Amino acid sequence: MAEALSFPGLGLEFEISRVAFTVGDSPIYWYGIIVAVAFLAAAAYVLLRAKVFGLDGDRVMDVVLGGVLAGIIGARLYYVMFRWDTYSRDIMSVFNIREGGIAIYGGLAGGVIAAVFLCKLRRVKLLPMLDLAAGGIILGQMIGRWGNFVNMEAFGANTQAAWGMTSPSIAWYLRQNMRELTAQGFQIQPDMPVHPTFFYESMWCLLGFLFILWFTRRRRFDGEIGLIYIGWYGIGRFLIEGLRTDSLMLGTMRVSQVVALLCVLVSAITLITVLSRIKRANDPDYLKIYVDTDEGKAVIAGEFYKKKDQTADAPKTEDTDETDETEDTGEEKAIDKAEDTAITEDTNKPEEAAAEEEPPKDVEQTGEKESSGEEQTDGDDH
Repeated sequence: MAEALSFPGLGLEFEISRVAFTVGDSPIYWYGIIVAVAFLAAAAYVLLRAKVFGLDGDRVMDVVLGGVLAGIIGARLYYVMFRWDTYSRDIMSVFNIREGGIAIYGGLAGGVIAAVFLCKLRRVKLLPMLDLAAGGIILGQMIGRWGNFVNMEAFGANTQAAWGMTSPSIAWYLRQNMRELTAQGFQIQPDMPVHPTFFYESMWCLLGFLFILWFTRRRRFDGEIGLIYIGWYGIGRFLIEGLRTDSLMLGTMRVSQVVALLCVLVSAITLITVLSRIKRANDPDYLKIYVDTDEGKAVIAGEFYKKKDQTADAPKTEDTDETDETEDTGEEKAIDKAEDTAITEDTNKPEEAAAEEEPPKDVEQTGEKESSGEEQTDGDDH
């Protein structure tokens, strides 16, 4: 069912339906399509830019796919955790993600945890991977926020700005939540336009993405772009979250503002500390970025993992060769022993024949030896 979304100050009005089309009796929502496009754009960015960070595209995609799955789970758990009063009444609704209810910071936490494990499993350097992922994530966020536009959600409080927007569903939401919003300090007028905060965040992410594109070749150490991302996004989210009417709350505090502020502080302190160390070291090889190392160059050339695999297989090959050599040596020794025995037997045969032909001589010699032996024995006794 279509609904009118208008921007009175700009004289614009759009008829928007949440459903793009149907397949049989199943509706396909614009929100899902936009999120899918955002994911594909982020994945394309990661694949195209992998070598800039000294990474192998195939292995990177393994990390990305696992990170996305873990990110979805993390985003949902994060949201449910701060809305437990609602979901505790119907546990099965926790799994009904089609109705919405995800949070970006939970998604980032889940994705990073998965990346740590998968990078180790797939032998991908973690910090360059996080730098690469940062560009893809902020690009995906920029596109994905337009899903909120179609759903007419993630808007702010009332505004007199020319770009303020309104719709019947927005007015209904403000009426239903007027008491809570008034307690948060908002002056609510349900029929007046509101801040399009989804648009603010989308444009903030676009600026951040463009900056990351420009800065990538100028980075000084691995992990720097990841830190810039959480700092940049944290600043924007802290400011924009203060305008929103659907914030997750922890008492009187907006959860996303608290997390955003922590991210900004961690980013700023870490960047200042590491860059100061690099400056004091005055050494171009200190904290050299991975793509400029021999290992990174080998990955780009497609040689690193081949060498690793060959090294892993090498001991097995040597053991097999040593076994073969041992078996060969044993066989050779057996053959040599058999040959020596045969030679010895052949040598003894003439002697035996000669002994049979001259028995009297042997008997005389034996008799002489016995007599001599008897004389020697008598002498020793005395």
